[in-house]
Amino acid sequence: MQKSTLLCAAALAAAAGTLSTADAAVFNTLTGDAPIVIAHRGASAYVSENTLASTEMALDMAAPYVENDVQMTRDGVLVVMHDGTLDRTTNIENLYERRNGGYNVADFTLAEIKQLTVDTKINTGYDFLLSGDRAYEVPTFAEQLDLISTYNAANGTDYGILVEGKYGFNADTNRAVMETLKEKGYTTADKAMIQSFDFGNVFDYALLEDELGMDLGIAQLGDASWNGYAWTVSNLISLQNMAQYTDTVAISYGSLSQAFIEAAHDLGLSVYGWTFRPSDLEAAESLMASFLDWGLDGFITDNPDLVDMAIGATTSFASAQMLLLADDSLPAVPVPAALPLLCTGLGALALLRRRRARAA
Repeated sequence: MQKSTLLCAAALAAAAGTLSTADAAVFNTLTGDAPIVIAHRGASAYVSENTLASTEMALDMAAPYVENDVQMTRDGVLVVMHDGTLDRTTNIENLYERRNGGYNVADFTLAEIKQLTVDTKINTGYDFLLSGDRAYEVPTFAEQLDLISTYNAANGTDYGILVEGKYGFNADTNRAVMETLKEKGYTTADKAMIQSFDFGNVFDYALLEDELGMDLGIAQLGDASWNGYAWTVSNLISLQNMAQYTDTVAISYGSLSQAFIEAAHDLGLSVYGWTFRPSDLEAAESLMASFLDWGLDGFITDNPDLVDMAIGATTSFASAQMLLLADDSLPAVPVPAALPLLCTGLGALALLRRRRARAA
C-alpha cells in the first residue's frame, strides 16, 4: 500500500464519529468549499523543485494539484524547469560550455539536458517509491504527467496539475503544452489547470482548449491593482474582461485585498495567492489568517503540508498522526492533519461555470 493510502486511511479512521472544524466550516471561497492547496514546483520546501521527487512528495502530502513550470528545449521537447536557464538548479557548468553567452534551456537538446543532475535538496528519511533513480533528472513534461497518472492509478487518488507556461508568448509552445495535456488525458479542470504571466499565452490557451475540445481551468498570473475605475490584473486587463475567458486569477499574495477577492467572486472568478512559504505551522496560521477570512480560493505554496494543516488542522487527527509517527517502518515525512478534507474534496474548479469567449 502506498504512503498516501495509509495516511488517508489512518486519518479517516481517526476522524470517524468526530467532525473536525474544517468539516463543519463554511468558507468564504467562491464555492463555499475549503480552499485548495497547490504544491508550488512540487513540495519544493523539502525536495528539489520541479523534479519527479518533488512531485511525488507533494502527492504523498495529498496536495490536490502540483504546480510546475514548462520550457522548450532546442529540439522541441517540453521539460519541467522554472528558469529559462539551467545553471541555477543543475550541474550544467561541470559538463558543458556556455552557448550564446549562457546556459539557456532553448540552446540545449533533451539528450544533453538528460545528462544533468538537479541540485539535491531532500528530506533524507523519505523513500521515493515511483521516481527511483530518475528522481533528480530534469523531467520532461510528459514524464511528470505519467508519474501523476501512475500515482493516481496505484493509490486510487485523482490529483491534478497546474501548468505554468514559463515563457513569453509562443504559439507553437502553447500548442505543444495543450496537445501534451490532451494526449495524457488531462483535459478537464479537475485534472489540469494552466496559467501564465503572459496575457497573450492565457488568451491563446482559452482559444486552444476550445479548438481541442478541452475544458481546463485557465488562470492569469499577476498582481492585484486598482486603476482608479476597476480592479485589474497587473494594471493591464480588468477583472470584468478577464472573466470572459478565464476561470481564475493567480495573484501575488502581498498585493491581495478583501475588496479584490470580493470583486473577482462577484464576476465568478476564483482567486489563488502565491507563493506561501511558512517556516512552521504557527507561521502558516498567522500568514494565512486574513486570506482565509477574505475567501481566498487557493494557496500556492512550497509547504503543502503546513498550509493544509493551517486550513483544517484539529486535535481530532492527533491519534492518526501519532500512530503513523510511532511506526518506524514509515518514512519521516510531515503528516498532513486534514487528509479527509483533501482526500475527498478535490473538485472545486469543476464546479465553476464555464465562461469561454468563443471565436466568431
